[in-house]
Amino acid sequence: MNALYSTDTQYIHPSILNADFLRLGEEVDAIATADAVHVDVMDNHFVPNLTFGADMVEQIARHAPIPVDAHLMIDDADTQAPLFAEAGADSVTFHLEAADAPVRLARELRRKNAAVGVALRPVTPVEPLLDVIGEFDMLLLMTVEPGFGGQSFLESMLPKIRLARKAISEANLQVSIQVDGGVSQETIERCAEAGANVFVAGSAIYRARDAAEEIATLRRLAAEGRHAH
Repeated sequence: MNALYSTDTQYIHPSILNADFLRLGEEVDAIATADAVHVDVMDNHFVPNLTFGADMVEQIARHAPIPVDAHLMIDDADTQAPLFAEAGADSVTFHLEAADAPVRLARELRRKNAAVGVALRPVTPVEPLLDVIGEFDMLLLMTVEPGFGGQSFLESMLPKIRLARKAISEANLQVSIQVDGGVSQETIERCAEAGANVFVAGSAIYRARDAAEEIATLRRLAAEGRHAH
């Protein structure tokens, strides 16, 4: 298990998809109290949107006061994902749907000193992955369709989170569960209660009057949800 993630800890990862890209340095500094900066990489193929490449991730990693958590919504993860580990991302998450050899890729990313996450779209079942889940540091369960910020949380993903957490706990594995999409003060407790412990929040943090205050509130609510678990 990579030291970046512990299943006993709640992590808040603000997504800069909702930040002001013209003031990106300041926007990253504004979330310095968070646990990592979540960078959504989109290629306009795997999802119908285009954002950053490895060069931009390298610049963010060089500047950011906290670790960089790169979420790759891109095709051909097998050849592309290692470039983001080389660019300095502390954690690299690729989509199972975009990888031909996910276990081999996970091991390659680990050799490049990155924590490894595997992501699933809402419609992708988690069960086929559970046999090899110990190869990963983190499972990202999308709680909206990937590709766009500001979408509404999919309540139907809560049973999927519970199923994954139960399987991981029964196997006595240290694998974190990340949720991404529609995470806010209204939804984070239910995600934590279901078994998630890494929370990506974009608009909830960047539209807040005080980003640091919002991060602290989300962290407290996640802890309360975890205790109800």
